[in-house]
Amino acid sequence: MQPGWRLGFQTQREELRNVALDAETPFPEWLDGTLVCNGPGQFEVGDTALDHWFDPLAMLRGFQFDGGAVRYTNRYVRSEDFRVARERGRIRRSLPGTPADGSRLSRVYRALTGAFQDNPSIGVVRLGDRVYAVSESPIGIEVDLETLETVGRRDLTAGLDADSTLGHTHVEDGTQWGLGVDFGKRSAYTLFRRDAGGTAEPVTRLVFDSHPPYVHSFALTARYAVVPASTVGIDFGRLARGLVRGATFLDAVAARDAEPSFHVIDRATGERVAVVPADPFFIYHFANAYEDGDEVVVDAVSFADERALTGLTLSNLRSDSPDLPRGDFVRFRLPLDGGSARRERLLRGPVEFPAINYGRYNGRPYRYAYLAATDHGSLPTAIAKVDLDGPTTRTWSEPDVYPGEPVFVPAPDSRDEDDGVLLSLALDASSERSVLICLDAATLTERTRAVLPHHLPYGFHGQYYGSTDPGRSMA
Repeated sequence: MQPGWRLGFQTQREELRNVALDAETPFPEWLDGTLVCNGPGQFEVGDTALDHWFDPLAMLRGFQFDGGAVRYTNRYVRSEDFRVARERGRIRRSLPGTPADGSRLSRVYRALTGAFQDNPSIGVVRLGDRVYAVSESPIGIEVDLETLETVGRRDLTAGLDADSTLGHTHVEDGTQWGLGVDFGKRSAYTLFRRDAGGTAEPVTRLVFDSHPPYVHSFALTARYAVVPASTVGIDFGRLARGLVRGATFLDAVAARDAEPSFHVIDRATGERVAVVPADPFFIYHFANAYEDGDEVVVDAVSFADERALTGLTLSNLRSDSPDLPRGDFVRFRLPLDGGSARRERLLRGPVEFPAINYGRYNGRPYRYAYLAATDHGSLPTAIAKVDLDGPTTRTWSEPDVYPGEPVFVPAPDSRDEDDGVLLSLALDASSERSVLICLDAATLTERTRAVLPHHLPYGFHGQYYGSTDPGRSMA
């Protein structure tokens, strides 16, 4: 018998449009917006099986709520990578773990001229009145929020001295905060803000050598931006030497010699107010950060080393006994007046995809965090709620159901931090269908669920856009 999580790494080619889903009971009537999630859709191109979880062609999943009912749409993002893959059966640009098709010379030429893939499989972000599917690429693919059709492209590096931007970003009151990336002999991360009109303004630039840290996301407090310089880096010397053999971005992932640290930057002035050394760590995703006297508190899921990246091969994830690193939910206390980071484990892993009541509490002291937790296999098996004042933990789980990232949606006129619901797109392996689950955020009791007509590959990140929540961070 195959392990249930293997279904989460199988292609779904079917695209559906505006399908009414049957729910066990109505969803809360105050849900009046759209949940849109991003992630893998197709795991092979032509005769080539893709190698890494970050490689598959991006598919959007959309859910529109109205009066307790929900309608479902899924659609592949029509990137250039998608077009070439479907029309010609070829890999147009090197993906994170799978090399591009073509000769050795052509691969080297594309690498040296900065030709990036445009397959946006990490998440979505709304800039102004437009929504983009994004990844770690200079290109954002604009999509219609209702139909999920691809309607345009945008250069996300415009106005920046950068080759690319992170897929994870923050949006506060219409202003985007992001990191631009410039890789090479002198690599750099540029903290920038982009106003509602689309103009990007660099705030400061963090310069590293040819083996810079790999940064997937960053945190904001009311005053500071916190950029992690972790144990894990990208060795561009190794990458350059391996290009003729078809080396990819992930082949260049290696432990750094430099001491891991957190860079704390004043958001108003760009001043680097502290570089705080830390024990070895690697972070994909932050839950939150805030100021506490002369310290900055940073909560994140922390891994030990580069296996958090290199271990996510599809062959490993599909195996009967996957060998995966454990990420713990951790609090770092960063002293701004000297000294090293202090570390406290808040919840033993494996956990990932931390979420909070972002609109009200990002950058501020908070009490509750929600995470996807795993007790066996490749995919999460539970949703956990951590009470940071406790600490106490609640969990929701069901046999053979693999819940995705919990997206918190606040209730109208809510007064309590956890007054709202969690929406999670889950995989039900027993029925070979995906399900949209709605949990009470205070108690983690299930309020309702809707069954989809087919299974979806396990996804990454989503956003809810509605009257009570104009969109959260993917931090």
